[in-house]
Amino acid sequence: MSGSVDRYLDEVWLERGLSRNTLAAYRRDLEYLERWLERDLLDATEKDLLACLAQRYQAGYRTSSGARWISSIKGFYRHALSKGRITEDPSAHVAHPKRGRPLPDAMSEKEVVALLAAPDVEDAVGLRDRAMLELLYASGLRISELVGLTSAAVNLRQGVVRVTGKGGKERLVPIGQEAMQWLRRYLDEARPRLPGSDATAALFPSRRGRAMTRQNFWYAVKRYALRAGIDRDISPHTLRHAFATHLLNHGADLRAVQMMLGHADLSTTQIYTHIAQARLKELHETHHPRG
Repeated sequence: MSGSVDRYLDEVWLERGLSRNTLAAYRRDLEYLERWLERDLLDATEKDLLACLAQRYQAGYRTSSGARWISSIKGFYRHALSKGRITEDPSAHVAHPKRGRPLPDAMSEKEVVALLAAPDVEDAVGLRDRAMLELLYASGLRISELVGLTSAAVNLRQGVVRVTGKGGKERLVPIGQEAMQWLRRYLDEARPRLPGSDATAALFPSRRGRAMTRQNFWYAVKRYALRAGIDRDISPHTLRHAFATHLLNHGADLRAVQMMLGHADLSTTQIYTHIAQARLKELHETHHPRG
């Protein structure tokens, strides 16, 4: 591999403060193109990029994957052009594939209640997981934000959690009385019983006394969904969708939801208004005498 990818990632990390996950995704996309080209990315032409994109589709890559790949490639070449490393952007006329924007599959409030009640709270790990689920639903955190919380990030007196989101941006998110009660109980009864908890700053340590990984909590949510009798695909991100949708269903302001979710662009949050409208339409058709 050439040094073009490494140099680009180092520079955008310094300039934009991107997360490790975002940088890893950029690296995979750029190295895919470089392997296909068998030469430095800076030597690619528009014809090369279109041929590589066509090969990806022929290989069965999804439209959503292609759209993300093109975004990564365009970002690389725009950056190279701005630094004077190329004189023409070969990706300038490479269009994003057209695709519909799927709506998130929101959980019903009844399903959320069943999921939250699934962990065995008499067990230290179960009580930890109940507190994590309650906090996730109460705050709409991303899973990476949840597992990355430290004990110092939670202020139970004020009822807020300080979150470091994408790009290193901090925000304060209210967590509500129910989540606060479960967090207090977890901190008093369960966290001291978890191995190595006194040696880590992580709010939710694993069984090994380290910060939990996203994958571990993802599997835990899957397990609790089965225990709750929820017969469809559920992930931690589903609870983030439920947080936003249920707030809007109950009359929350869209910009307030945007701030709590940590969305930079209001249009990202607006997708949840479509879910709320669909739910209202369903209720009208079910309960109105002329629905």
